[in-house]
Amino acid sequence: MADPAELLAAFENRIAKRWRHLRKWAKREGTDCFRVYVRDIPELPYALDVYGPRLLLQQYLRADEAGVIPAEDAIAAVARATERTAADVVMKLRRKVDRRHEQHERAPTATGRMTEVNESGVRLLVNLEDYLDTGLFLDHRPLRTIVRERSAGKRVLNLFCYTGSITAHAAAGGAGRSVSVDLSNTYLAWARRNLELNRFPADRHVFERADVREWLRAARVRGDRFDLIVMDPPAYSSSKKMTGVFDVQRDHAGLVADAAALLPADGEMYFSANLRDFRFDGAPAGWRATDISEETIPEDFRNHRIHRCWRIAAA
Repeated sequence: MADPAELLAAFENRIAKRWRHLRKWAKREGTDCFRVYVRDIPELPYALDVYGPRLLLQQYLRADEAGVIPAEDAIAAVARATERTAADVVMKLRRKVDRRHEQHERAPTATGRMTEVNESGVRLLVNLEDYLDTGLFLDHRPLRTIVRERSAGKRVLNLFCYTGSITAHAAAGGAGRSVSVDLSNTYLAWARRNLELNRFPADRHVFERADVREWLRAARVRGDRFDLIVMDPPAYSSSKKMTGVFDVQRDHAGLVADAAALLPADGEMYFSANLRDFRFDGAPAGWRATDISEETIPEDFRNHRIHRCWRIAAA
């Protein structure tokens, strides 16, 4: 094993180099939230993300593994490299678990503290302390841009909407109306706050709590129609609120087919998955799926297979 002091110095230098490059890039992109470091040095399995005025440093370890350097030293190195203070850095320890059992409940010592960030003029709220994730998936920034640029006057459906960042970008792009579906009351409330923060009209952007699979079946019966559909399901979900266990590999083909039934001939759907070994089963009859993963991976996530994404349109 390399000397911890040498590793710490290399860690700080790597972050400083990436910071100098990416903060200029982020300014050009119009965002103040981006990734700086992710396991660049194998012995130091951290991810460092910037969320406006604050930094999130996450350490990934196996269940029985100890870190190579003390947490306070890692935080101090990050603060020096980014010209911030240690108080600006939030640190989380994430132990490796089977993702089928990974849950997203609020931490028992929840603070409720929200931090506002900006993405191309869209204001969004993140929470760095209380949940497994922050409320904003940074790697989907290009997809949010695509949705914003293609939403003008359209009926938009956001499935597994999480905290509604896709919906907020659709609204910013002039969507005629939108429906956002998720099973979590917590995330739906968060999504509403994101739209309120931007003063988007609540009567044009509806949020519905439901199991997406059941909601889609009911929507087909109602004859609902949408011009643009976005679907970014979790890899697995075993919520007590839903019927059965959701497995994206097993269940995605049915979801895509049910969603495609809500599209007109000139409609389009974007489907994303972050399961590492995910295999897309193809579009339903009459539709064509195009892999757009490369164009939806942003600069700060280059060289990392963080997600896969497909555009589905009429064949």
